[in-house]
Amino acid sequence: MEDSLEKKKSFWLFAAWATAVLATAGSLYLSEVMHFAPCSLCWFQRIFMYPLALLLGIAYSKGDTGIVSYALPLVVIGGGFSLYHTVLQKLPHDSPLASCGPVSCQGDYLNWFGFITIPMLALVAFLIILTALLRLRSLNRV
Repeated sequence: MEDSLEKKKSFWLFAAWATAVLATAGSLYLSEVMHFAPCSLCWFQRIFMYPLALLLGIAYSKGDTGIVSYALPLVVIGGGFSLYHTVLQKLPHDSPLASCGPVSCQGDYLNWFGFITIPMLALVAFLIILTALLRLRSLNRV
């Protein structure tokens, strides 16, 4: 039973870390390879995502499930920026809330199926990490 619990913990920690790495790699690809200039809100999302890739990777390599309490604030705040940015992109383009810097936060370099944008992808990543960390926290209490 104990071995099964540890495998579950390891799985959820790996899932959180892999998601953070994928999101980090994706944002770097979009800015450095595709040359999409990030807006101010994208930078804030990166500020909260990039450390997660490092912290969760270290925690996974050490089997440290105590990282949850330190990672959750990064996930919640970064996810908040992603949610705000996603909503902002859906506002009418003449809204005064929509101008946030030299690169418009409304610009959507990527728009798959008419609704999947870069901030929405970041939001999904933060939600996956949040789910994995909450699941890990519940397993730690067992």
